Amino acid sequence: MAKTTAGAKGQRHRRPRNESVSDVTAPAAEGSGAGESTAPVVETRWLSRDELAAWLANSAIMISLPAALDARMQREAQMTFFEYMVLSVLSEQPARTLQMSDLAARTSASLSRLSHVVGRLEKRALIARTRIPGSGRRTNATLTEAGYQAVVAAAPGHVAAVREYLMDELEPHELTTLRRIGTAVEAAIKRGQLDAGSAAPTPPDTSAS
Repeated sequence: MAKTTAGAKGQRHRRPRNESVSDVTAPAAEGSGAGESTAPVVETRWLSRDELAAWLANSAIMISLPAALDARMQREAQMTFFEYMVLSVLSEQPARTLQMSDLAARTSASLSRLSHVVGRLEKRALIARTRIPGSGRRTNATLTEAGYQAVVAAAPGHVAAVREYLMDELEPHELTTLRRIGTAVEAAIKRGQLDAGSAAPTPPDTSAS
């Protein structure tokens, strides 16, 4: 899928990886017709053969691994993988409590998705939500004793699944690479989210509604 261009003698060469916009733009020629575009020509940075192979392999992980963890957690612990992550994060906090916006960040979820899931857990008496005094609509999520017992009971099965599906398939030196990849991808996603939402107003915290 690598993008190539024709050379002066008909030879084909690969476009530099860091070139995403053509150096040549469509100039507004004197006397040109009205309505002609003067926008820069955007070049698609096609994936190389190696990049495509790596992307397809990781796409399979992104799709199949969460599905496998989800199915196993529901079968063994009667909760989804994301529900377990929410309970697990709370179990490690002082007083087993965290503000909903912070909990959303720790679980890499939108506040609306987290609110929906916490609502389900609240109905099962695994989490309790309370309003934070003061201005604004801020809400705390607190892991109940029943929630703590549920996450303690589910933890061994979760760890076994993580080892079986991922960790035990890697060499020790690959763990460092995996961590670096995950950190870099997460940072890139957060940068994109910040850029996309920089001009948007901050949505209200409706997690207790």
